[in-house]
Amino acid sequence: MRKALGRQLARESPVPADIVIAVPDSGVPAAIGYAEQAHLPYEMGLIRNHYVGRTFIEPSSSIRHFGVKVKLNALREVLAGKRVVVVDDSIVRGTTSRKLVAMIRQAGAREVHMRISSPPTTHPCFYGIDTPTREELIASSHSVAQIREYLGADTLAYLSVDGMYAFTAKRASFCDACFTGNYPIPPGEDTPVRQLHLFEARDR
Repeated sequence: MRKALGRQLARESPVPADIVIAVPDSGVPAAIGYAEQAHLPYEMGLIRNHYVGRTFIEPSSSIRHFGVKVKLNALREVLAGKRVVVVDDSIVRGTTSRKLVAMIRQAGAREVHMRISSPPTTHPCFYGIDTPTREELIASSHSVAQIREYLGADTLAYLSVDGMYAFTAKRASFCDACFTGNYPIPPGEDTPVRQLHLFEARDR
């Protein structure tokens, strides 16, 4: 399914490029699909250290920034002089993606084109997924053009909501609240501004 989303992303948002790389590991299937549809070579331009966890849920920005540097390494021998399509599955706060774009440029990439295999994440999840508050979600208050400028990418494109559903007739059976704000069970006035984290919930 993620490969199919990558193919759809390539149909919606093609760009002249030399190679396609993924943000490992979550972006790998979509990047392969994008490369297949765009008839571009898929390369391993970013190598992940698997002993580092997910950076977007770390409690402070300093820890997230340090985690990005330790978690991923850009390969100059793959990226130097290339027009690079970078595929990831989402952008949350934007801090990780910004660091990645800078890292890829430092490795010698001539152009960096970010492609995201989901629509912009504009709303938090209240159903058990630990996401930031809406104020912390970059797409909730910034346009795609503003996010592209913040990231420092040459171009930025997300998969459309319709493109995300292009492969199923059961649209009504999926929750897409984080992309559309249409919550199956609308949050009431007593809904916490921020979800309880795992350890907070345990302590209460």
